[in-house]
Formats: sequence, structure tokens, C-alpha cells
Amino acid sequence: MRSTQQFSITLPHEMADAVRAKVASGQYATESEVIRDGLRVLLARDSAVEKWLHDEVAQTVDAMRADPSRGLSVEDVKARLAALHRRHGGA
Repeated sequence: MRSTQQFSITLPHEMADAVRAKVASGQYATESEVIRDGLRVLLARDSAVEKWLHDEVAQTVDAMRADPSRGLSVEDVKARLAALHRRHGGA
């Protein structure tokens, strides 16, 4: 049984040019390798986002539900951001 499946895809010209350039530069042997590597990176990013949501965001939401007084008002957030912006050379 084959471990691969053939697809036909359509890319905008600039993406197709980027794929060809990766092959032409010698970074990849084939266009398929470029696409596979891009998908691996996309899947890794999706996995990292899911882990972050599960490990950090969900815990923060649970903590805020348990003790809403830990939160900041919109006005407090705006004031803190404005102070940071001023401190780092903003207008």
C-alpha cells in the first residue's frame, strides 16, 4: 500500500515562484518537498497554539472565573499600555 497520495494544487503566482525558487536554490529537491515542509511547519504551529490554549489560556480563564477581582478594567489596561508606549519612545 502506498504511503503517499497525489494532489493537484493551485497556487498564486508569487507562491508558485517561491516554491520554484526553493528548488532552484538547492534547498529542496522537488516542489513536493517544499510543500511537505510547509505543511509540517503549519501542523507544528497548530499544535503549539493548541498546547498554549490548553496549558495557559484555559488556566487563565479558569482563574479569572474563580476570582474576577484579579482582572483589570479596560481603563486600567489602556493606561498601562499608554505608559508602556510613552516609556518606550512612543507619542
